[in-house]
Amino acid sequence: MYVRELKCSRCGRRLLLSEKPLTCPSKDLGRLDIVYDYEAIAESINRDVLSQRSFNMWRYMEFLPVPSRDYIVSLGEGGTPLLKARRLGEKLGLRNLYLKDETRNPTGSFKDRAMSVSVSMAVYFGFKKAVIASSGNAAASLAAYGAKAGIEVYAFVPDFAGYGKIAQLLYYGAKVFKVRWSEAEDPTVKMMRILYEEHGFYPSPSFGVFNPYQVEGPKTISMEIVEQLKWMVPDQVFVPTGAASLLTGVFNGFRDFNMVGWINRYPKLVAVQPEGNHPFVRAWRERADPMNIRPWEKPPDTIATGLEDTYPWDGDAGLKALYTTNGYGVVVSDKEILDSMKMLASLEGVFAEPSGAAGLAGLIKAIEEKQVDRDEVIVVLVTGHGLKDPDIIRKTAGEPPLINPSVEEFRKVAREFYGVLA
Repeated sequence: MYVRELKCSRCGRRLLLSEKPLTCPSKDLGRLDIVYDYEAIAESINRDVLSQRSFNMWRYMEFLPVPSRDYIVSLGEGGTPLLKARRLGEKLGLRNLYLKDETRNPTGSFKDRAMSVSVSMAVYFGFKKAVIASSGNAAASLAAYGAKAGIEVYAFVPDFAGYGKIAQLLYYGAKVFKVRWSEAEDPTVKMMRILYEEHGFYPSPSFGVFNPYQVEGPKTISMEIVEQLKWMVPDQVFVPTGAASLLTGVFNGFRDFNMVGWINRYPKLVAVQPEGNHPFVRAWRERADPMNIRPWEKPPDTIATGLEDTYPWDGDAGLKALYTTNGYGVVVSDKEILDSMKMLASLEGVFAEPSGAAGLAGLIKAIEEKQVDRDEVIVVLVTGHGLKDPDIIRKTAGEPPLINPSVEEFRKVAREFYGVLA
């Protein structure tokens, strides 16, 4: 057991894991940051020992808060490929471009790393019911891991959530409630807090204010990247950003490896947000106080529904990550996201949903703004599979032509529709 304590990000209050805390008792909406005993970790494990373990998320057990392997709830998450994007790199003029393909996780997104840790902690704490506020991916993941663990899941999703994500939830057995979103404040979070605060459900959203444990899962992404690059630290990592929880987790992974002496620097972390909802990047541009980030003033307007958090709940930690790594923020349009989806699929065979492709859109914008050098080692996180959002995919991909089974008609339509076989 390597957790030393949990410390509130706002009031500084300190708690022990044995107290089984979920939120700060001060009720100040501070996140309980987990503090590890890095000396003990360094004494118990080294890079040689690590190399003998199976390549999945739980190879980094010492860096995770779950007290014992007996509590782990796993569906085989992590161990995702780091793909050298040669064709895409040639198109963008980059020699060393890599894609961290999180679509390979069990439910199709990086959220599986978060929910594996979160549900494992729920088992340790003895909860039988869990609740989440989510645009879809995190809820689907929680529902899957809840099904595995025998925990009943209640999910509040916004009214614009794609049916592909809702279908996953229903098949996993979750109780799903679509919530009408008509004002800036996220109504799904409001509903989640009622079940947590008044009825004692285990809160398991994918942001740290209401659950300090789930953010620890995504840090294994950066740990894997370092190993996959043979212990080299990339120069820049592009991270699709909503509540800034993934950004926080990615930073924490590099931090942990630095703390035990396995690496000695950080990459620049780049937060990518859509034009229709970018409170976090706006805060970075304004050099805002991390504890006083202004929420977005209206409901989100973007096809990247996984990045629709109007308030970046982990924005304080996310801003500190950018400041520490000399990173920056990028804002992209829906069109740039759609173009990136097509480039990922057609050039590298990676099918991403809009939120999942936002990182590539951010890289292209950063290249245009001359913030990327040709020879830098660049990693783009591809965070969710395209089939997670079939409604948007159908609208943007279009319909193929319908033909009768004849060679003559095939040739005619091929010429007219695709411009081939002329």
